[in-house]
Amino acid sequence: MALTPDDVVTKQFQHVRFKEGFDPDEVDDFLDEIVVEWRKTIEENDQLKAKLAEYEAGGAPAAASTEAPAAEVVEEVPAAEAAPEPAVEAAAPASGGAAASAGIIELAQRLHDEHVAEGVAQRDQLISDAQAQANQIVSEAEARGRDEMAKLERERTALEGRITELRNFERDYRAQLRSYMEGKLRDLETTATSSGSTPVSAIGL
Repeated sequence: MALTPDDVVTKQFQHVRFKEGFDPDEVDDFLDEIVVEWRKTIEENDQLKAKLAEYEAGGAPAAASTEAPAAEVVEEVPAAEAAPEPAVEAAAPASGGAAASAGIIELAQRLHDEHVAEGVAQRDQLISDAQAQANQIVSEAEARGRDEMAKLERERTALEGRITELRNFERDYRAQLRSYMEGKLRDLETTATSSGSTPVSAIGL
């Protein structure tokens, strides 16, 4: 089936899943068809141009033919004037081929622009995703660091409180032990005095 400019303009590609854009194989096949039809159009244009050149070259000697009576010249003038009509008819396919070529070029440029725009969009999306992921990693690391610092601070506070408790316990224990020992010494002295023995303090204890 011959490819027309309308076919090029109205061509629809199937969208693929899991990613944006058209199916590359389908686009390549369609572009191959475009290239084939384009080459045919160029060949037809070249052939039409060659035929037109041959026609124009063949009509020139006829105009320069030997002299004829005035009546015959008058009769041949309409035929000479009607001669360019095939050239006009031949020019029509040439203009149609030029329009088809322009349509193909426009489609190729549009596909190129779409692929470039898609590539730029994917690049920007990848950069944005990477930046967001990096920011998330940094934020999570900072949050973990703050949590660890807070945990260490709580542990330090707990240890300091425990040390303070142990110091207070030691001080109280020493005071109680001293009071206990002094009480025992007083009891011994009192017992020794009442029994007439030498006081413990006099012995030098």
